[in-house]
Amino acid sequence: MKSRESLLKLKRFHVEEKRRQLAQIEGMIDDFQTMADELDAQILSEQKRTGIEDIDHFAYSTFAKAARQRRENLMTSVADLDHQLTMAQDVLSEAIEDLKKVETLAERDSARARLESDWAEQDELDEIAIQRHNII
Repeated sequence: MKSRESLLKLKRFHVEEKRRQLAQIEGMIDDFQTMADELDAQILSEQKRTGIEDIDHFAYSTFAKAARQRRENLMTSVADLDHQLTMAQDVLSEAIEDLKKVETLAERDSARARLESDWAEQDELDEIAIQRHNII
């Protein structure tokens, strides 16, 4: 019974850890997307300032080129994180399924223990009733 409780605590901890990891990945994706949006705004501002929007133009802003490269790198990272997010969601689902199995077993054990306790109590009451009947 103790080992079942320990296993249940371990599975709950595992699920919470996977949820934290999932939230962390989602936060990183949001942060990277925000940074990419800010870079887009900076690129547009630089293009408007210089009046050159053609990336291949010889006088295209070096700052805008660098910002584009940073944005591309961020978007590559977002794609990688999306893949990690999908994998983390799958791992979380598996952890939740494992937790549910252990919880079901624990509930069954608890119900069995209550039933055995009820039977023992009923046996005691039956014994008392038999003793009282024999006295009368």
